[in-house]
Amino acid sequence: MTETQQAARSRTFTWTDPAETAAQVGGSTGLEMLQAMRDGLIPAPPILQLVGATGFEAEEGKVTVLMPAAEFHYNPLGSVHGGVIATLLDTAAGCTVHSTLPAGVGYTSLDLMTRFIKPVTIESGLLRCEGGIISRGRRTAVAESHLYDERGKLLAHATSTCLIFELPHA
Repeated sequence: MTETQQAARSRTFTWTDPAETAAQVGGSTGLEMLQAMRDGLIPAPPILQLVGATGFEAEEGKVTVLMPAAEFHYNPLGSVHGGVIATLLDTAAGCTVHSTLPAGVGYTSLDLMTRFIKPVTIESGLLRCEGGIISRGRRTAVAESHLYDERGKLLAHATSTCLIFELPHA
């Protein structure tokens, strides 16, 4: 091996067909669906499995996502890539909106405004991303999310606007 070559690492993960879970959207309230995911009754979406999320909590108007910072999240600068951080922030904010929706109603993100406060590294430990509702109307909702390291230090935060709509197949 030359000086510029490095030993390769590998990672394998599995996921369940997301169409199976998507087919269940609208058949129950958003909170019921999130709690079924939390309890392992329906699979988490593949993106959470891809980034290595280890769990989440859900109550109406509040969602917390947990993920240990890992080497495979790194960018070339030696810290967790901003896209991974944005994924956690978007998940917590969007799922928070989802937790307020009745059966037959869905949502989609319209925007995500993200602020990175401190670098995230494996030394950050178990990351905790908490989402909460700022405002919820009939057609839109605004949610926020905050990402903390395992010592409770704020690492990043975001605000998201979501469009709320009736599901066509519900």
